Amino acid sequence: MILLVVAGYLFGSIPVGYLLARYIKGTDIRQYGSGNIGATNVWRALGPAWGIIAFVGDFGKGALPVLLAKNFSAPDLIIATTAVAALAGHSWPVFLGFKGGKIIATSFGVFLTVEPKVAIISIVIWVVIVSLFRYISLGSILAVVSLPLLMLFFGLKWPYLLLGLFAAVIGLYKHLPNIKRLLAGTEPRIGSRKV
Repeated sequence: MILLVVAGYLFGSIPVGYLLARYIKGTDIRQYGSGNIGATNVWRALGPAWGIIAFVGDFGKGALPVLLAKNFSAPDLIIATTAVAALAGHSWPVFLGFKGGKIIATSFGVFLTVEPKVAIISIVIWVVIVSLFRYISLGSILAVVSLPLLMLFFGLKWPYLLLGLFAAVIGLYKHLPNIKRLLAGTEPRIGSRKV
Protein backbone atom coordinates (compact mmCIF):
# COMPACT_ATOMS: atom_id res chain seq x y z
CA MET A 1 0.00 0.00 0.00
CA ILE A 2 2.92 2.34 0.61
CA LEU A 3 3.65 2.15 -3.11
CA LEU A 4 0.30 3.84 -3.77
CA VAL A 5 1.34 6.78 -1.59
CA VAL A 6 4.76 7.03 -3.28
CA ALA A 7 3.09 6.83 -6.69
CA GLY A 8 0.68 9.58 -5.63
CA TYR A 9 3.57 11.88 -4.73
CA LEU A 10 5.55 11.15 -7.90
CA PHE A 11 2.48 11.57 -10.09
CA GLY A 12 1.62 14.81 -8.34
CA SER A 13 5.19 15.99 -8.88
CA ILE A 14 4.86 15.96 -12.68
CA PRO A 15 5.15 19.70 -13.51
CA VAL A 16 2.58 19.89 -16.29
CA GLY A 17 2.64 23.67 -16.74
CA TYR A 18 6.42 23.76 -16.72
CA LEU A 19 6.68 20.95 -19.26
CA LEU A 20 4.14 22.56 -21.58
CA ALA A 21 6.01 25.85 -21.60
CA ARG A 22 9.45 24.26 -21.86
CA TYR A 23 8.93 21.65 -24.54
CA ILE A 24 6.15 23.19 -26.60
CA LYS A 25 6.90 26.90 -26.31
CA GLY A 26 10.59 26.76 -25.42
CA THR A 27 10.20 28.99 -22.37
CA ASP A 28 10.34 28.64 -18.59
CA ILE A 29 6.90 29.42 -17.17
CA ARG A 30 8.57 30.38 -13.88
CA GLN A 31 10.00 33.45 -15.60
CA TYR A 32 6.55 34.83 -16.46
CA GLY A 33 3.75 36.45 -14.54
CA SER A 34 3.46 35.15 -10.99
CA GLY A 35 6.26 32.63 -11.54
CA ASN A 36 3.87 29.82 -10.67
CA ILE A 37 3.73 26.58 -12.68
CA GLY A 38 -0.04 26.22 -12.37
CA ALA A 39 -2.81 26.57 -14.91
CA THR A 40 -3.64 30.21 -14.12
CA ASN A 41 -0.13 31.42 -14.87
CA VAL A 42 0.08 29.22 -17.96
CA TRP A 43 -3.21 30.78 -19.14
CA ARG A 44 -1.87 34.28 -18.59
CA ALA A 45 1.55 33.65 -20.10
CA LEU A 46 0.78 31.29 -22.99
CA GLY A 47 -2.92 31.75 -23.67
CA PRO A 48 -6.25 30.11 -22.81
CA ALA A 49 -5.72 26.89 -24.77
CA TRP A 50 -2.49 26.06 -22.96
CA GLY A 51 -4.01 27.11 -19.66
CA ILE A 52 -6.87 24.66 -20.15
CA ILE A 53 -4.43 21.88 -21.05
CA ALA A 54 -2.40 22.66 -17.92
CA PHE A 55 -5.58 22.57 -15.83
CA VAL A 56 -6.56 19.18 -17.25
CA GLY A 57 -3.08 17.85 -16.54
CA ASP A 58 -3.03 19.16 -12.98
CA PHE A 59 -6.56 17.86 -12.44
CA GLY A 60 -5.46 14.42 -13.61
CA LYS A 61 -2.51 14.42 -11.23
CA GLY A 62 -5.00 14.57 -8.38
CA ALA A 63 -7.68 12.29 -9.77
CA LEU A 64 -5.65 9.36 -11.10
CA PRO A 65 -3.71 8.44 -7.94
CA VAL A 66 -6.95 8.42 -5.93
CA LEU A 67 -8.69 6.31 -8.57
CA LEU A 68 -5.73 3.92 -8.55
CA ALA A 69 -5.93 3.56 -4.76
CA LYS A 70 -9.66 2.94 -4.98
CA ASN A 71 -9.11 0.39 -7.74
CA PHE A 72 -6.88 -1.58 -5.39
CA SER A 73 -9.60 -1.41 -2.71
CA ALA A 74 -7.24 0.46 -0.40
CA PRO A 75 -8.58 1.42 3.05
CA ASP A 76 -9.78 4.98 3.57
CA LEU A 77 -6.57 6.02 5.33
CA ILE A 78 -4.43 4.93 2.37
CA ILE A 79 -6.76 6.60 -0.14
CA ALA A 80 -6.64 9.85 1.82
CA THR A 81 -2.87 9.60 2.30
CA THR A 82 -2.37 8.97 -1.41
CA ALA A 83 -4.45 12.08 -2.09
CA VAL A 84 -2.33 14.10 0.36
CA ALA A 85 0.80 12.80 -1.37
CA ALA A 86 -0.50 13.92 -4.77
CA LEU A 87 -1.21 17.40 -3.41
CA ALA A 88 2.20 17.51 -1.74
CA GLY A 89 3.81 16.45 -5.01
CA HIS A 90 2.18 19.32 -6.86
CA SER A 91 3.16 21.79 -4.14
CA TRP A 92 6.69 20.47 -3.65
CA PRO A 93 7.63 18.49 -6.79
CA VAL A 94 10.82 16.48 -6.61
CA PHE A 95 11.43 17.24 -10.30
CA LEU A 96 11.60 21.03 -9.79
CA GLY A 97 13.59 21.32 -6.60
CA PHE A 98 10.46 21.12 -4.43
CA LYS A 99 9.06 24.42 -5.74
CA GLY A 100 5.62 23.86 -7.24
CA GLY A 101 2.09 25.13 -7.63
CA LYS A 102 -0.85 26.14 -5.48
CA ILE A 103 -2.83 22.84 -5.60
CA ILE A 104 -6.17 24.26 -6.79
CA ALA A 105 -6.63 22.25 -10.00
CA THR A 106 -5.01 19.19 -8.42
CA SER A 107 -7.31 19.52 -5.41
CA PHE A 108 -10.33 19.54 -7.69
CA GLY A 109 -9.14 16.27 -9.21
CA VAL A 110 -8.57 14.77 -5.77
CA PHE A 111 -11.89 15.78 -4.27
CA LEU A 112 -13.96 14.94 -7.32
CA THR A 113 -12.77 11.35 -6.98
CA VAL A 114 -13.02 11.29 -3.17
CA GLU A 115 -16.44 12.95 -2.83
CA PRO A 116 -17.98 14.55 -5.95
CA LYS A 117 -20.51 16.65 -3.99
CA VAL A 118 -17.70 18.40 -2.13
CA ALA A 119 -15.77 19.11 -5.33
CA ILE A 120 -18.80 20.40 -7.21
CA ILE A 121 -19.85 22.76 -4.41
CA SER A 122 -16.30 24.07 -4.05
CA ILE A 123 -16.04 24.76 -7.79
CA VAL A 124 -19.41 26.54 -7.67
CA ILE A 125 -17.98 28.71 -4.88
CA TRP A 126 -14.95 29.41 -7.08
CA VAL A 127 -17.09 30.34 -10.09
CA VAL A 128 -19.40 32.62 -8.09
CA ILE A 129 -16.57 34.47 -6.35
CA VAL A 130 -14.51 34.89 -9.53
CA SER A 131 -17.58 36.05 -11.46
CA LEU A 132 -18.52 38.60 -8.82
CA PHE A 133 -15.10 39.97 -7.92
CA ARG A 134 -12.88 38.96 -10.87
CA TYR A 135 -10.12 37.72 -8.57
CA ILE A 136 -9.02 34.17 -9.42
CA SER A 137 -6.99 34.02 -6.22
CA LEU A 138 -9.94 34.98 -4.01
CA GLY A 139 -12.13 32.33 -5.61
CA SER A 140 -9.37 29.77 -5.15
CA ILE A 141 -8.81 30.68 -1.50
CA LEU A 142 -12.49 30.48 -0.57
CA ALA A 143 -12.98 27.27 -2.55
CA VAL A 144 -10.08 25.48 -0.86
CA VAL A 145 -11.05 26.73 2.60
CA SER A 146 -14.55 25.32 2.05
CA LEU A 147 -13.21 21.78 1.59
CA PRO A 148 -12.85 20.64 5.22
CA LEU A 149 -16.14 22.33 6.11
CA LEU A 150 -17.91 20.52 3.31
CA MET A 151 -16.27 17.22 4.27
CA LEU A 152 -17.54 17.72 7.80
CA PHE A 153 -21.01 18.71 6.59
CA PHE A 154 -21.35 15.55 4.50
CA GLY A 155 -20.13 13.40 7.37
CA LEU A 156 -17.06 11.93 5.71
CA LYS A 157 -14.72 9.71 7.71
CA TRP A 158 -11.84 11.26 9.65
CA PRO A 159 -9.09 10.48 7.08
CA TYR A 160 -10.99 12.56 4.54
CA LEU A 161 -11.60 15.33 7.04
CA LEU A 162 -7.85 15.51 7.58
CA LEU A 163 -7.35 15.51 3.81
CA GLY A 164 -9.69 18.48 3.50
CA LEU A 165 -7.90 20.27 6.31
CA PHE A 166 -4.52 19.60 4.71
CA ALA A 167 -5.72 21.01 1.38
CA ALA A 168 -7.12 24.11 3.09
CA VAL A 169 -3.95 24.81 5.07
CA ILE A 170 -1.62 24.28 2.11
CA GLY A 171 -3.91 26.23 -0.20
CA LEU A 172 -3.89 29.19 2.19
CA TYR A 173 -0.14 28.95 2.69
CA LYS A 174 0.51 28.90 -1.05
CA HIS A 175 -1.76 31.93 -1.51
CA LEU A 176 -0.16 34.11 1.19
CA PRO A 177 1.34 36.51 -1.40
CA ASN A 178 -2.09 36.80 -3.04
CA ILE A 179 -3.73 37.44 0.32
CA LYS A 180 -1.26 40.25 1.01
CA ARG A 181 -1.97 41.78 -2.41
CA LEU A 182 -5.72 41.43 -1.91
CA LEU A 183 -5.48 43.28 1.41
CA ALA A 184 -3.28 45.94 -0.19
CA GLY A 185 -5.59 46.32 -3.19
CA THR A 186 -2.84 45.39 -5.66
CA GLU A 187 -3.99 41.90 -6.67
CA PRO A 188 -4.66 41.82 -10.43
CA ARG A 189 -8.22 41.13 -11.55
CA ILE A 190 -9.24 39.12 -14.58
CA GLY A 191 -8.67 41.33 -17.60
CA SER A 192 -5.93 43.33 -15.94
CA ARG A 193 -2.74 43.72 -17.91
CA LYS A 194 -0.69 43.12 -14.79
CA VAL A 195 0.14 39.51 -13.98
